[in-house]
Amino acid sequence: MKSNTNLSFLHLLQLLFYIITIVSGFHLPCFHLPPSKATRRQTLPTCQTSLTSPIPRTTLASTELSTSEHILFDLPVSNNGARCRIILYKKGIRKDQVEILSPAEVGGLKSSDYLNLNPAGLMPSLTIQKADNPYGINAIAESDTIARYLISEYSDAPSFLPDHPKSNQIARWHDMYLTPIQGCLYKPSSRLPFGNYADRKSAIAAYRKNLEVIEGFVGDLTGLYLCGDDISLADATLFPSLVFATFMLPKFDHAQPALPLTLTQYYNNLMAKDEVFSKVHDEIMSVLVDSWDAKNRWDDIWLAGQRDTAPGTIFDKILSGEIPASVVKEDDHILAFKDINPMAPAHIVIIPKDRSGLTNLRKASAEHIDILGRLLVTAGEIAKDAELGFGDGARIVINDGNDGGQEVMHLHVHVLGGKKLDNKLG
Repeated sequence: MKSNTNLSFLHLLQLLFYIITIVSGFHLPCFHLPPSKATRRQTLPTCQTSLTSPIPRTTLASTELSTSEHILFDLPVSNNGARCRIILYKKGIRKDQVEILSPAEVGGLKSSDYLNLNPAGLMPSLTIQKADNPYGINAIAESDTIARYLISEYSDAPSFLPDHPKSNQIARWHDMYLTPIQGCLYKPSSRLPFGNYADRKSAIAAYRKNLEVIEGFVGDLTGLYLCGDDISLADATLFPSLVFATFMLPKFDHAQPALPLTLTQYYNNLMAKDEVFSKVHDEIMSVLVDSWDAKNRWDDIWLAGQRDTAPGTIFDKILSGEIPASVVKEDDHILAFKDINPMAPAHIVIIPKDRSGLTNLRKASAEHIDILGRLLVTAGEIAKDAELGFGDGARIVINDGNDGGQEVMHLHVHVLGGKKLDNKLG
């Protein structure tokens, strides 16, 4: 009984204390050991990555990363992040307003903490740490969105012409058609495909084509900038990618100019006459030269450090028309023709029009996944073509190297049929 009385008395005290707490606003202090300097940057709370759930307001404040109104997570080499840096530099936005930090400060691009800010794990990202944040979100991903936010939030000149249709057309085309495939200029074959392009050569051709499209949007230059005498969002968007293009495209083709004529003029004028653009150029190039080039990044990249240097073959003469062939199927990628020395009633040879280093199958890499698929799909289509003499199936053969009986060092597929073939492998 005494125990029950004591318990009830404690409950009453606890209830009374909570009533006082609610009425007075008084809170019990929480005692925690302060995080060490080494671990302070790793204290972001982990949570489900969601585009619909706002980041808690205290997410970055608790890490003591910065007391600025915003943090821009970016690195100097990021061409998409560079558009935001151009806005910061041109508007004279102070460090206490926007501080630029590396994603490494929160564990890197693929850390759970960074993915809470940018679910795509890409640069840049911007946190909003302002006490008077009315937007309902505490982090912004994607460079165009960040750039437009900065232009709106810090309205001092220059305006960057956010409503100019020409500027918006160029910036939008850049983001839709250049950015998704720019990896073709520097990413390894393990990162294929590049946008909608299954091989590097096609992606680079598309990259150049879209530079030409943007050149058409620009028209005649009437001032230092794309829209005349006033800097626009298009300038901040396009220029950093032109830094990439002028540095990287010559690695794939020294004979062809990196940029179309008007964009070359525009790029050179900005480099010579605008200190901010020159500064951003130097930021990007410092990494491209001192790190990427110094570490031989392009040595293993097809068409840059690696090229097809093997001698030509009889197939090149067939492709050029120098030697006639009985063609049965052809498109932009493959040529199929009747073998001049058939080993079966129906015998078709299929070759890639662009050998791309495929002297034999052992040279295949991720760069060749698309063409290898095309060759086999074509073989399947031919194998069911009764007009070519095929019946119930065919034998599909790829000879590889001297031991495999390969005679022409240009990868090719034999499709043999028209009768029941023996099961021996010779």
